[in-house]
Parts: sequence; structure tokens; C-alpha cells
Amino acid sequence: MNSVQEVNKHPLATTNATTTADKNKNSVENPQDRFLKLLVTQMQNQDPLNPLDNAEVTSQLAQISTVTGIDKLNDTLQLLLDGIEDSRTLEAANLIGHKALVPGTTLSLENNAAIGGFELPQSVDKLSVTILDSSGIAVRTLDLGAQPAGVNTFIWDGAADSGANAANGNYSFAIKAAQGDQEITTSPLALGQVSGVSPGEHDAILDMGELGLVGMTDIKQIFK
Repeated sequence: MNSVQEVNKHPLATTNATTTADKNKNSVENPQDRFLKLLVTQMQNQDPLNPLDNAEVTSQLAQISTVTGIDKLNDTLQLLLDGIEDSRTLEAANLIGHKALVPGTTLSLENNAAIGGFELPQSVDKLSVTILDSSGIAVRTLDLGAQPAGVNTFIWDGAADSGANAANGNYSFAIKAAQGDQEITTSPLALGQVSGVSPGEHDAILDMGELGLVGMTDIKQIFK
């Protein structure tokens, strides 16, 4: 008889295998089942002279029911969340082909026109946009004057401060805003086109081409 057969027939090997199987079984045992077994064991081993009263037993059974109910509620909520996420992804798919403003400083000049944006936490009485080329050199400064709070857009016609027309292509921009003597922090917004949608962990993810991947909550304004 070979050594493998001897090991398999050895009673210790059988015991170890059984113990491992029992451990695996216990590891996947339902929490409610463990709770109920503990209650049954407690009742079986109670002191006959001092038994568990009905109120205590009822209370523990109520706990079992509560735990079971919470688990079922959690499962239901998860199904609802999954459904909402799928619905949001389908809704986001309707944005494919549309342009939208998202956080960024990229400005694309095409046919002597480029659109950018910014978001203000409050109204300002002075705001300027400085457009920069790929080397970071200022090409044009737009004085937009007073601007209201919220999301705003601006258009650059491609004209440089020198009077010449800038070449089509990608630029960047910086914004400076102030209310009186106080400088106001401004969030720049870049315009891009939605080319694709994919489900994310909590929300749909939009592919904005050169602007990268953004979440639905990053969309500040949508254009047809």
C-alpha cells in the first residue's frame, strides 16, 4: 500500500478533514441561526429554580426578528441603489454628443471662436480673463467687468492683444476677480464634448475627450 493511501486512511487525517469542514460550515453560518442556537442553548441549560421569564425570552426573540428585518431592509435598499445607479447611467447616456462645462482651464479655439466659463461664489464688480498659449505666454486679456454669482460663460473671438488673429488650437486661461479691494476665488470651467458614458461606483462617469473622465456632479452647464 502506498504512502498516499495510508495517509488518507489514517484516523487523524479523517478527523482533521472533518474539523476543517466544520470550521468552514461555521464560518458561513447565518448570524440569525447563531443567535437562535444561543437562545435555545440558554433555555436548555437554564436553572429550573430560576428559569428565564417570558419577557426576557420575548425580548431576545424580538432581537432576532429585528436583525432579520434589518438584513432584509439592507438587501432591499441595495437593490434600490443599484436600480438608481443604472437609471443614472442611462440618463447620462443622453448627454453623449452634447457639450458641457466642467472644471478645467482648457480653451479650444476653432473658427475664430472659443468658449470658456467660470463659477463665482458671489457677485463681483471686476473680472478679467487672461488667455495663454501652449508656452504660457499671455495672448489676450478680456476685461469682463461686473459678473453675477454662479456659473458664467465668456467667448473669445481669437483676436490677440497685438491685433493679429491667433491660430486655431488649444489654449489655457486664468481668471482674476475682485469685489472692491477683496480678491474673490473663482473656479475656471472648460468646455468639452461628452463622447461616452460608463457606470461608476456611485454615479455615471463621462468621457470628455481631452478633458478626461468626469462625474455627473462635475457638470456645471450643458449645451445642445
